Amino acid sequence: MAKRKPQRIRDPLHNIIEFGSSQFEQTLWNVIQTRPFQRLRRVRQLGFSELVYPGATHTRFSHSIGVFHTARRLMKIISDAGGEASHQQDVALAAALVHDVGHGMFSHAFEEVGSELKLKMANHEHVSDILIRNGEIREAFKAELGSGFADDVAEVISRRGPVDLYDAVVSSQFDADRLDYMQRDRLMTGVQNSGIDFTWLIDNLELGEVPVGADDEQSGTVPTFVLGPKAFHAAETYVLSLFHLYPTVYFHKATRGAEKLFSAIILRVFKLVGDNQTAKTGLPANHPIVLFALDPTSIDRATALDDTVFWGSLPLLATADDRLISRFADRLWNRRLLKCVDVYQHIFAHLGAKRGAAPEAVRDSKNRVERATVSVKEAIEDWLSTDLSDPPRLLIDSAARAPYKRFDESKGALNQISIRREGSEIFDMAEVSPVVAALEPFRLLRIYYSEDDKEALKFVLQVIEENVKKESDHVC
Repeated sequence: MAKRKPQRIRDPLHNIIEFGSSQFEQTLWNVIQTRPFQRLRRVRQLGFSELVYPGATHTRFSHSIGVFHTARRLMKIISDAGGEASHQQDVALAAALVHDVGHGMFSHAFEEVGSELKLKMANHEHVSDILIRNGEIREAFKAELGSGFADDVAEVISRRGPVDLYDAVVSSQFDADRLDYMQRDRLMTGVQNSGIDFTWLIDNLELGEVPVGADDEQSGTVPTFVLGPKAFHAAETYVLSLFHLYPTVYFHKATRGAEKLFSAIILRVFKLVGDNQTAKTGLPANHPIVLFALDPTSIDRATALDDTVFWGSLPLLATADDRLISRFADRLWNRRLLKCVDVYQHIFAHLGAKRGAAPEAVRDSKNRVERATVSVKEAIEDWLSTDLSDPPRLLIDSAARAPYKRFDESKGALNQISIRREGSEIFDMAEVSPVVAALEPFRLLRIYYSEDDKEALKFVLQVIEENVKKESDHVC
């Protein structure tokens, strides 16, 4: 049988991504043609971020192909170091391609709704596992790679931490996924900070052996990716770039505000459908969102949802008899987002440590900021529990994300960013970089309110002021 021609994709980040004429890469091309993978064209990588950055319309589809391309470059480093082509390598490359296939509409925003409602089919890892092990993707793998290949791919994606070098390509703190989305998200949003020196990082990436074991008892070594000494500052920039992407892109107040409206709408739709009041939602009985609410255990109904389904439903939701749904849908449809009070920043401005403060003063300041933030959140939650307004007058958004996780034996050495200083000794990045070691998790507590609700705004500012004063008086 004649070899098939290579297939090429023109990508805004990587330029040409080629799927060669080998049986393996042609099989991956066939996987891309399946309906579950093509569905990713209708799931935006950054959800509601296009409401802030109009160019951020890129999809999970383009990202997934970019992750495969990046993973293939990482695999070449293994091959150049003497590693031979293997089943493990093929499995990891396939996993890199299909790792996001289970994402629902608006990705992580939908997962938060699912977490509150305890819906397994809103968890993208669970849905990915089902889609890979069954149906079209499984059959595409099986045709050329055998009946067990899809199961092997699903196992790699479902692991909580990398167990070997190939797993680390798919999931670690320096994996193909992060290397692609950090560059792609920066490019498509147009933000000018958060750049990484990808070419230099790759050119200085090598293989090394790092110790494994528990309780200070080494039980052996495992091969892992190691950045050479010339890439030290590029590695620091890589971690700092992710830290900067949180406030500028991933946790932007307008994006998160849109996500809060979306979550409130979906939660109310589920409640009304569950109470046999579907008519109040403004949606017809056969709408995909309604059908999923009626049977949230159905994989077919879960995968019938995507971003376009929700955006298309907004004109209907805006006519709902339910006040929350109609008002919040109208806000999203016309981008009239709620106003925001950044509680954490307000408190930090008053209670944060002064420049040049002693270490103990810095620690005390952090504790005071944390106590005040928790107290404000609890006070607002108490207020909302007694206020029966519909829709609620305040929406709370709280989150924390660490740009770099220090060594954790449950994840293992393969999860870390390893760097070789001059000589042969290998260190974890946080051990040798004061910058990385000093990075605190990015935290936020924001309260969203309607632009015409001056009373609610006054209450929020008063609660902040009271708790700031309380902590200030405590110091005195």
